[in-house]
Amino acid sequence: QVQLVESGGRLVQPGGSLRLSCAASGNIFRINAMRWYRQAPGKQRELVAAITSSDRTDYADFAKGRFTISRENAKNTVYLQMNSLKPEDTAVYYCNADIFRGSAVPRDYWGLGTQVTVSS
Repeated sequence: QVQLVESGGRLVQPGGSLRLSCAASGNIFRINAMRWYRQAPGKQRELVAAITSSDRTDYADFAKGRFTISRENAKNTVYLQMNSLKPEDTAVYYCNADIFRGSAVPRDYWGLGTQVTVSS
């Protein structure tokens, strides 16, 4: 089965930086788009950034200028570099991907999330 595993979440001080990673493994033919979402307590899950198979990117307004999404296709991995972190960035960050397994239609997969806490 396909699985996504996030890593890199931890406690960091305001103004600090953090890089999250998400590696996909299993029965994968090809990965289309990959995305990062986050969910803070009491709030809806929201899109942070997305990257297509051709490296086109899209960012939420709060992420523009601070966060950078990238991917390394040979490793089936997507990254999220986060700089100038703020307390309001505190959330569980989830990896999401559209993955082909030999089908004409990709299926949607989610990781279990990694906790990012921004606090002094």
